[in-house]
Amino acid sequence: MRILLVEDTPDLAEAIVERLQVDGHAPDWLSHGAQAVEMLSHQTYALVILDLGLPGLDGIQVLQQLRAQRNKTPVLVLTARSGIDDRVEALDLGADDYLIKPVNLRELSARCRALIRRNHGETSSSVQYGKLHFDRSAAKVFIAGVALDLPRRELNVLDLLLSQQGRVLSKSQIADQLCSFVDTEELPSHNAIELYIGRLRKKLADSGVHIKTLRGIGYLLHVDA
Repeated sequence: MRILLVEDTPDLAEAIVERLQVDGHAPDWLSHGAQAVEMLSHQTYALVILDLGLPGLDGIQVLQQLRAQRNKTPVLVLTARSGIDDRVEALDLGADDYLIKPVNLRELSARCRALIRRNHGETSSSVQYGKLHFDRSAAKVFIAGVALDLPRRELNVLDLLLSQQGRVLSKSQIADQLCSFVDTEELPSHNAIELYIGRLRKKLADSGVHIKTLRGIGYLLHVDA
């Protein structure tokens, strides 16, 4: 999933970006609040990790503007401000979670998974779709109890389609969620997306999970009742 990190401490930001990449996400990193507001006005993210003590436009102002624009992207506040008033203010303004620095990166990963999961109406990292069992926390997929060997890109495409079940995703939308802003040179081509989808279809045979092609529009995932 594509995640926006807004953090002005380079060492911490680099560590978080590395952890998110290991988890299979595509993180973008910005260090100024005004940049975040601009980015969020035209780019879709699965999650925003937001520091409060930012130069110029602070995190509270970013959060206010985001919610004023009716942007419902989940926001995880990550800050050194530990006071109860700070937490209450951020949560009342629309933050979905609040984590105090210094942060344990494993906990941060878990909280990111939880917020993305809840935003898609799921209650657990371990979910069942027909005969397919997907453990997001372990990044493993099983069909009827047998482990499925999926390269990272195929796993990410499957995760995206499952999380957007019932919604048609175009090739461009899928590609956009696979790469961060700084990795645009590695943005998968439409042919590459077709290749990933084709491989997934073969591997998902008899799983009860089907990827339908809507010609000229995109892909729709369907799970047998």
